[in-house]
Amino acid sequence: MCTITATELKENLSKYLHLSLEEDVLVTSNGRPLTLLTNPKKDKYENFLACCGIIKDFDYKKELDERDSKR
Repeated sequence: MCTITATELKENLSKYLHLSLEEDVLVTSNGRPLTLLTNPKKDKYENFLACCGIIKDFDYKKELDERDSKR
């Protein structure tokens, strides 16, 4: 995973859009995660797990169970 600042993304948008097809690109602002650029063809569950990895103490299994119980 590549980590860049929002300013870097603005200056080189095309470069990072193409890079996001190969690997995830985490965009930060003031040192905090802002957004994650991922390949849209990547498995959605893998994307979900990757996003959970940047959230401290996030229990994705608990969240999935709660979501499933509401169905």
